Amino acid sequence: MTIISSSRLYQFFKYAVYAVLTINIFLFYGEESAAVPLQFPDGVNLGNLREAYAATVDTFAWVILLLMFELETHVLEDRHFTPKVTFALRALRAIGYALILMAFSGYIDDLLFVSDTIPLQGVTDLCNLPAGDWSWPYIFGEYLDITAANCATLSDAGSFLQYRDLPIVIDPAGNTGILRLAWADVINAAAWILVVVVLEVDVWLQEHHRYEGIVLHVSNALKFVLYATLLGVAVYWSFNGDLLDVWDAYMWLIAFVFIELNVFEWREEDHAALAAESAP
Repeated sequence: MTIISSSRLYQFFKYAVYAVLTINIFLFYGEESAAVPLQFPDGVNLGNLREAYAATVDTFAWVILLLMFELETHVLEDRHFTPKVTFALRALRAIGYALILMAFSGYIDDLLFVSDTIPLQGVTDLCNLPAGDWSWPYIFGEYLDITAANCATLSDAGSFLQYRDLPIVIDPAGNTGILRLAWADVINAAAWILVVVVLEVDVWLQEHHRYEGIVLHVSNALKFVLYATLLGVAVYWSFNGDLLDVWDAYMWLIAFVFIELNVFEWREEDHAALAAESAP
C-alpha cells in the first residue's frame, strides 16, 4: 500500500486552493457579464471596463500575485534568481499591482453607482410598473426581472428608488443592504492591498536578512489587524452576500495562510543556514 506523506498532502491541498481561485476568475466573469446589458446598455468600453468587470479583473490580478509570492517564497531557490528571472517576476508583479489598483477604482465606481439613486415618482406598488421592463437588484450586482408573477413578492414598501436613469428599482431598505455590500467590496479590496504591501516589505526584509526584532512584531501586528478585517468582511458576506463572494473570500484567506507559512519556513531555513555557517 502506498503511503502519501503529510508534506505531499499539504502541497496538494495548497495547489488545489490555488486552482479553485483560478476557476473563480471565470465564475466572476459569468456573474458580471450577466449584469452588463442592464448596467451598461451602451456597451462596455475602456472607460467603464473597470466598473463592469471589477471582481474579474481583481481576482485575475490576485492570482498573478499569489503565484509570484509562491514562486519567490517557496518554489525558487537563491540560485534561481538570475537577472532574467528577477526581471520577469518584477514585471508580472507590476502588471498585477496595476490591475489591482484598476479593480479597486472599479469597486469605488460600483459604490458610487448604487449610491446614485433618485426617488421613483408616482410608484407605490411594483406591480404598477410595466412587466418585463424593470429589474430588481436582489443582491449587489445581480438582478431579477420584475414580472406580473413576482412583483408582489419583492417588496411591500410604499416608496421606491431608481438607479441613475436605468430601469432598475429598489426600495429604501433594500438599497441600504446593497450599499453595505458595496462598502464591503471597497473595504475588502483596500485591506488586501495593505496586506500585500506588508508582505512585499516582509519579503524584501527576509531577502536582506532583516526580518527580525521590532520589525517582525510590527509586521505581525499590522497583518493581524488586516486579516481580522478581511475575516470580518467574509463573515458579513456569509450572512448577506452571495455564495461566490463568501467562497472566494475564505479561499483567499486560506491561500495567504500558505504564503505566510512559506515566509515563516523561509525565515527558519535562513536561520539554520546562518547557524551552520557560524558553527566551528
